[in-house]
Amino acid sequence: MDSRRLLRTSATALAAAGLILSGCTGGSDAAASRSTPAGPTAAGPAATPVAAALKKYYGQKLTWRDCGVTDFQCATLLAPLDYAKPEAGDVKLAVSRVRATGPGKRLGSLLVNPGGPGGSAVGYLQGYAGIGYPAPVRARYDMVAVDPRGVARSEPVDCLTGPQMDAYTQVDQTPDDAAEVNALSAAFKEFAAGCEKKSGAILPHVSTVETARDMDVLRAVLGDEKLTYVGASYGTFLGATYAELFPARVGRLVLDGAMDPSLSAVDLNRDQTAGFETAFRAFAADCVRKPDCPLGTGSVAAAGQALKTFFRDVDAEPVPTGESRELGESLATTGVIAAMYDEGAWPQLREALTRAIGGDGSNLLALADSYYEREADGTYANLMFANAAVNCLDLPPAYAAPADAGKAVPSFEKASPVFGAGLAWAALNCTYWPTPPTGRPHRITADGAAPILVVGTTRDPATPYQWARSLADQLSSGTLLTYEGDGHTAYGRGSDCIDTAINTYLLEGTPPQDGKRCS
Repeated sequence: MDSRRLLRTSATALAAAGLILSGCTGGSDAAASRSTPAGPTAAGPAATPVAAALKKYYGQKLTWRDCGVTDFQCATLLAPLDYAKPEAGDVKLAVSRVRATGPGKRLGSLLVNPGGPGGSAVGYLQGYAGIGYPAPVRARYDMVAVDPRGVARSEPVDCLTGPQMDAYTQVDQTPDDAAEVNALSAAFKEFAAGCEKKSGAILPHVSTVETARDMDVLRAVLGDEKLTYVGASYGTFLGATYAELFPARVGRLVLDGAMDPSLSAVDLNRDQTAGFETAFRAFAADCVRKPDCPLGTGSVAAAGQALKTFFRDVDAEPVPTGESRELGESLATTGVIAAMYDEGAWPQLREALTRAIGGDGSNLLALADSYYEREADGTYANLMFANAAVNCLDLPPAYAAPADAGKAVPSFEKASPVFGAGLAWAALNCTYWPTPPTGRPHRITADGAAPILVVGTTRDPATPYQWARSLADQLSSGTLLTYEGDGHTAYGRGSDCIDTAINTYLLEGTPPQDGKRCS
């Protein structure tokens, strides 16, 4: 399997996960390197007037520059660190674009976000969306991305060194006694303390609401009266939040692999656990039909039991990987979960499990490393740091104390006999967060917004299908499009039916009939 594709799918889909869970080059258009003016008014004719203290942000001009990736350009957007106190200082946000290729009349800017939270939108644009989105869409839109505050190139949250992160990812996440519970709690405390020590200034200001407000500044600076946007996974929550804040400025919004903003942290984690079980059962049903399936050739239930036995075995006695890190239960579980995001990874997972059961954990470790965005030199991208920082601001913690996690284990194991215990304990991560949450679970209706297209995949592991149905029902103008299939998100994954419906909406403004189903 293409390792870049695995990285794209896993790194953009963390959603509610806890413990587990570049430059650019300008084109030949001389005008493209000049500053981009704002539109007729800073916020657009349909918008609420901009507060006086924010006018300097809405009225700024972007200076596009060449910065190392063919056909792409980069710029820096300024936004207030604290929208309630704009005088307190700025954050610098990394923006990238690739110009519309033509032919046809340019429709404006199409902003993309791959999810996470913590996924680099600039990396996603340059590595996939700006070259891999359907050609008719790229012909008519300037493709644009901004790394959210605290992410990647935009004043990234930092928490742990590479060696510290290595240790963190190996902590036993299915504690069997009080000592192991204390060790897991200590790991979460150390993680949180590291974030506060290294990134204390920005840590209270990386919420989804603040990032949505940054998106509106960028919309205005790009000269667009309304926002056109494709968000995947967590990017759907970001898009829905934008619609809630600025319903009159909603243009064409695609929310693919939708999250449900009305759910609490523990419910989100439990639902996501059930989603991974659904995905595993699909993998197992495919695997047991093959003579070389490492989980046997019996029933799906027997395959699940075989995987649980493997996890218990490596918990008791980790297997070598050819490097200093051994493959224990935590990394093994992460490796399996990483492959659940894309059915194209199933052959890779079969081989990795075969090798690991045989005593070589290197392939399964590589899958886990792709999930955590660990480089070969032992450094980590800031994906997991930003993921925790945003999630822990957006919702109150799932648990008040470790005892609450222990009590939740049976319900998580009911949701997933294979992954339940580990994911129940993973939801403990925000319990020790140094910055109090600023968000709460609530329904988003976005009254007055133009039609919003919500896309759900029936066997999506990370954003279960019922979340898409719920969000489409909540949004006053929501339209549900369903992909009957496997994997995380639907756009650009091989369904002509899905791609045609989304392309038509983006290019013509006409959403598909509500409830349309594709395979």
